[in-house]
Amino acid sequence: MVAFGKKLKETQIQEWQGYYINYKLMKKKVKQYVQQIEVSEQSREYALKDFSKILDKQIEKIVLFLLEQQGKLASTLSMLGQEHDVLIQQQDGSKLSQLQQSYVEVGRELLRLLVFVEMNAIGVRKILKKFDKRCEHKFTNYYVKSRANHPYSQLRQIFKHVGISAVVGTISRNLADLQENRASYISIYDQPALPLPDPIIEAINQAVDRLTNSTDFLHYLGKHALISPQELPTPSEDHAAAERYHLMSLLLNLANAFLYMVNTYIIVPTADDYSLSLGAAATVCGAVIGSMAVAQVFSSVYFSAWSNKSYMKPLVFSSIVLLIGNTLYALAYDFNSIYLLLIGRLFCGLGSARAVNRRYISDCVPLHLRMKASAGFVSASALGMACGPAVACLLQTNFKFMKITFNQDTLPGWIMALAWFLYLLCVWTSFREPAKEEMVNVLPQKSNSGQIENGLVQNGISQPLLLTAEEKQQDDDEDQDCDNSEESAEEIQKPVTSIVSAYKLLTPSVKVQLLIYFMLKYAMEILLAESSVVTTYYFIWSTSNVAIFLACLGLTVLPVNILVGSYLNNMFEERQVLLASEILVCLGIVLSFQVIIPYSVPQYVCSALITFVAAEVLEGVNLNLLSRVMSSRLTKGTYNGGLLSTEAGTLARVFADSTITLAGYWGMSRLLNVTLLPSLFICIFSIIATCFTYNSLY
Repeated sequence: MVAFGKKLKETQIQEWQGYYINYKLMKKKVKQYVQQIEVSEQSREYALKDFSKILDKQIEKIVLFLLEQQGKLASTLSMLGQEHDVLIQQQDGSKLSQLQQSYVEVGRELLRLLVFVEMNAIGVRKILKKFDKRCEHKFTNYYVKSRANHPYSQLRQIFKHVGISAVVGTISRNLADLQENRASYISIYDQPALPLPDPIIEAINQAVDRLTNSTDFLHYLGKHALISPQELPTPSEDHAAAERYHLMSLLLNLANAFLYMVNTYIIVPTADDYSLSLGAAATVCGAVIGSMAVAQVFSSVYFSAWSNKSYMKPLVFSSIVLLIGNTLYALAYDFNSIYLLLIGRLFCGLGSARAVNRRYISDCVPLHLRMKASAGFVSASALGMACGPAVACLLQTNFKFMKITFNQDTLPGWIMALAWFLYLLCVWTSFREPAKEEMVNVLPQKSNSGQIENGLVQNGISQPLLLTAEEKQQDDDEDQDCDNSEESAEEIQKPVTSIVSAYKLLTPSVKVQLLIYFMLKYAMEILLAESSVVTTYYFIWSTSNVAIFLACLGLTVLPVNILVGSYLNNMFEERQVLLASEILVCLGIVLSFQVIIPYSVPQYVCSALITFVAAEVLEGVNLNLLSRVMSSRLTKGTYNGGLLSTEAGTLARVFADSTITLAGYWGMSRLLNVTLLPSLFICIFSIIATCFTYNSLY
């Protein structure tokens, strides 16, 4: 049985060529349809029916071959099971080791079968996009909807994966038994999660999840962090990641994300009071809050570049800069200097190491833990966002010690300075820097669909889906807009070296999604940053009331993500949730305006809740889509997708805080409506842009 994988390895390339979707034939058909439609518009209906029939046959061919290969694997597993029953009683160590390797080989063949299905899925997606564009018809919507839920649908047979799940269960149970060298008396149904699953099982589960686009809460949060997991790592790559991994270092990395979000929002309830106490207008709170975002625009770039060489040094530098920034922020009260206050917040922004946080998870966490670490990053950030205002609520005191004032305005600075000092000590003593030789190739490699371990599926097996250079050039000329994000194999391996190069890789749909991210961050920043000013002016709220209100908003983040990740994304298409969320954000903004009737607490709270919750839903769904459609070259290097989304969000915060400060010149009575107008215009523009690119959002 050990020779099973080797025998299939030699014949697999020749045997499987005829079972891939015939991309060249389908492309020729599309050309014929275009010519026929140009001659007669009545040919469009014939083209739709004929193309549907041809595509059905192509998919049927794939499904039947898939079932045939599953049958072969099941037959092999049956033979191995009989051998297992005999050897487990004999306790022959050498034969048990060979049997274990045989199960691993079957797992590898199953993995290759999954890659076969994935490559065909990519081919189907490309040909559907080509038909939509060339024939100017929304054929994809019709085809997917009509086939997805039909009881005899071949698409359903591909994506339900009942047979594959059964094979995975058999391999998992037997490998667990063989690892312990004894018969197991615990069923996998009683203990479905193995404590130390075999790497091949992890790789298979990753392939299945990627193929079916599973959207449970953990994966949803991980995509929210925009950290791309490595697709099919070789054993050597997985071993290298395991050696780089250090639990305490990961926890310190997540602690950095948590503390930074606390640092960002702990001053929001008291920023207007602090500005007034220093002789400035209350609306200067926009500049105080926004100065941190201004500095973060630049710090994100140099921290992202620094993470190419080190992880510990950026975290140490970040802690020192944040310690200095918070100290200056707190001392500004006794020096009676608004400029010292702004400088302190600028220093805090220069210490933003979120790019390092993302990069460490992407590079130094093993594949089987990476999604959990990504979800932890998002959860830590959300918790920090809620804890910031909550901590500020507890700092309602006023006393002096050694001529230094400690009150509700300065204590946030002193508390955060102490927190960063303690964090610096922990990083210095407990963080483990990956060895230099291990950091040479820590950039996440996003493998091609046809390139997996041991070179078993590299050239010949993927040939039916590949075109010659001349054909590919012709294909690209025809569908430059449609296939702009499809890079050559060599280009995929090269990281982007400049922000200009990164911008050139952005397709129209990606640009729209970055615009949406800008819009939602702008709307959220307007809501949060001016909350203390607006509530004090209209409702005479105390600092404690503002802090409790903001903390309650922050606590909605995780429940909303659970709702979307576990339920909504399984009931609706992500693009449908995206557009609905944009409309709800727009509705929340409209309800926030003060018109005719006196402004009331219920109106403010309800409109703020609608805006904030809808923006949170929108952010998660938008980043999920962005993580899938963004160029693979933007998953590595300094100018990666995470940096671009961070810059878009940071610039939105800068413009929002500037809007609040400038709106103060029109007076407090007009502040609310003046700051909401740009939010409304940007939101409407993003909805229009989404409608224009709706069909390209998959």
